[in-house]
Amino acid sequence: RTCTRAHVARRRVRPARTRANAHANVMDALRAALAGVQLADAPIELAKVPGSATLYTKDLDGSSAAATLAKVSNYHVVNAMFKRYKGDAKEAPVMVTNDNETIAGADAILAYVVQKVATEKGSVAYPPTCDGKTVDHWVAFERDSLREPAMMTAGMLTGAIDLDESALNAALVALKSALATLEARLAEATYLAGDTPSLADIVVTCTLFPSLAKAIDPEARDAVPNVMRVVNDLAANEDVKAIMGKLKLCDMIRMPKAKAEKPKKAPKETGAAEPEKGTGAKKEKKKETGLGISTSRDEDFGAWYSQVVVAGDLIDYYDISGCYILKPWAYAQWETLQEFFNKEIKALGVENCYFPMFVSASRLEAEKDHIEDFAPEVAWVTRSGNTDLEQPIAVRPTSETVMYPHYAQWIRSHRDLPLRLNQWCNVVRWEFKHPTPFIRSREFLWQEGHTAFRTKEECDVEVRQILDLYRRVYEEYLAIPVVPGKKSEKEKFAGGLYTTTVEAYVPGSGRGVQGATSHCLGQNFAKMFNIEYEDQQGGRSMVWQNSWGFTTRTLGVCYMVHGDDDGLVLPPKVAPIQAIVITIPNSKITDEMKEKMNDAAQEMTDSLKAAGVRAKLDARDNYTPGWKYNHWELKGVPLRVEFGVRDFENGTCVIARRDNKVKETVNIADLNNRCAELCETVQQDMFNRAKEVRDANIIKLTSWDGFVAALDEKKLILTPWCETKESEELVKKKTTTESQGGAAKTLCIPFEQPPLEDDAKCFITGEKATCWVLWGRSY
Repeated sequence: RTCTRAHVARRRVRPARTRANAHANVMDALRAALAGVQLADAPIELAKVPGSATLYTKDLDGSSAAATLAKVSNYHVVNAMFKRYKGDAKEAPVMVTNDNETIAGADAILAYVVQKVATEKGSVAYPPTCDGKTVDHWVAFERDSLREPAMMTAGMLTGAIDLDESALNAALVALKSALATLEARLAEATYLAGDTPSLADIVVTCTLFPSLAKAIDPEARDAVPNVMRVVNDLAANEDVKAIMGKLKLCDMIRMPKAKAEKPKKAPKETGAAEPEKGTGAKKEKKKETGLGISTSRDEDFGAWYSQVVVAGDLIDYYDISGCYILKPWAYAQWETLQEFFNKEIKALGVENCYFPMFVSASRLEAEKDHIEDFAPEVAWVTRSGNTDLEQPIAVRPTSETVMYPHYAQWIRSHRDLPLRLNQWCNVVRWEFKHPTPFIRSREFLWQEGHTAFRTKEECDVEVRQILDLYRRVYEEYLAIPVVPGKKSEKEKFAGGLYTTTVEAYVPGSGRGVQGATSHCLGQNFAKMFNIEYEDQQGGRSMVWQNSWGFTTRTLGVCYMVHGDDDGLVLPPKVAPIQAIVITIPNSKITDEMKEKMNDAAQEMTDSLKAAGVRAKLDARDNYTPGWKYNHWELKGVPLRVEFGVRDFENGTCVIARRDNKVKETVNIADLNNRCAELCETVQQDMFNRAKEVRDANIIKLTSWDGFVAALDEKKLILTPWCETKESEELVKKKTTTESQGGAAKTLCIPFEQPPLEDDAKCFITGEKATCWVLWGRSY
């Protein structure tokens, strides 16, 4: 049998952090796939077929995939504009080999290149059309479903094709439908054909290049993050850029202006074809925004975030979609939040425990009405080895059904109350929405507190105590302002009496984020699981309960709010390293002098640690100081201490802030105090800037006029409201139909309410308003 993908190393190919330090190169895997066949179980390397050809192309003729494939597989192709071709223009694109063989049409060229590159003794290693093969399915999908709408939209919006608005709208709909199909596939697979890139990924990426520049706006890109992940992976590769140039992303769809028709000039007499000049257009120089980041935060927020969480050394991708490896740099930040929260809840009398992660089907069924929001996301274990389980077992999406049957056993008397337990664990929710690291993943870490009291009043007090701790996590540690408030009846936890929340704002996307929730469950679960006790009068009473939790989403919100085009910007309170010390030797100093400088820098670092500043010395001599600057900027370290030869001689050093790039020179004797002061200053400045931006993006409206426009301008909106579910549904429906950016929903009813006039009307229904509510699009 023949196959080009089975023997490729099965490992997750991730975006390279630097060109020289890439963990895995996408094109290396593709070259390996094109270079070998598998006969039985033994891979055989094929000799490369030397050869070259001229590819005559014009805009939007579908030839980009063939040219890119030829480039990545080391088959030499010279690009030439189609006007140099002497034959029929209808045949474009056309490839003419050195043997004067002419191949016309993008698919034919693609087939030719694949066969040439992967052929030995006449056997084709990977025919471009093999029925039933995954790669061939997606190559055919590109040809049959993606190519026409992609070329049509890009062609009309660039003026290469005459504009027909009805045809353009139909093509845009077809393009979004094709993208949705690709997104569904890539949500469950790393690449279209599995864990490694293939011909299918090349043709899809190349086809999307022109439409991404003109027809696929930020909202459309946000809807297909996994498609953009693959496109960004391939577009960052040098071989792909040599053919396709730099990936350009449009900020909005712009209709072309009508052009006045110019009188045609008399045709010139033509002679011989224009001689070839080099290998094509001059390659555009890449302008990177940071070490390993090729996308600006403002140009494409989703792509920027996808790159920064990898380049910032926070996560690595796993071979199960929606699950991520938290690397030490991220986990250390989570531990800081754990340490703070643990200390505070223990002071309130809460104890930590751990319950199993599995839930029986019968227990989950008992709670079906109260966890209906999670029901579609429950993951089930149905087999043990080769044997089907008699009863499937669920993996916890939350732990009420796991814990509360035991609360019923443990609580017998009023003396057993209050019972206040917390556990730090992982949960699984098999999300169907597109996964986003930290923000929305299928497995995540959290703490969940579950408490029982004698009275509702005790529950009410604890709900607000815990919510204030969550506010402090965001505002005091992550330097993110939040809006504490109450969820609407529609948005509250289905099993609760009421839900309180802290809501954050992400300016890059204009979306709100539910930061953490504290629920009063009332007596709903007590009745369900028969959790009752003997009261002081000898009667039987039901307990009142709360539950509350926050997750590793907190970290993602921090990265989104504070990060910039150079990478992460970490608040000093959560940064694993608060000050990085970097020596700057020069080529003129002796080895002895260099050693003395390193010793002095180590003393500075040790002194900072003794003073309570988390510090590290980077004295590696295999990297330049400039590379180190970029490396630690990318990871978001708040302070950089630069120590050069002149500093060593003068007893000084330079401190550079990560958040605003300001530098200052200080005496080494003052370094400890100044770094400690700057940590506090940076923390407060980051909060103040985030709050200023957040406040500037919350507007008040008292009527529907301007609501959708404000959403599209990435605003949160505060309105008077009547608190009915029907009005929430109406807002959702109207924002869905009147905007392409997605539906709005209530984020919370803020505890701090502006004055509400007695005759105030709901902004959407005109009924009597009962409160102010905050609306927005949300993650």
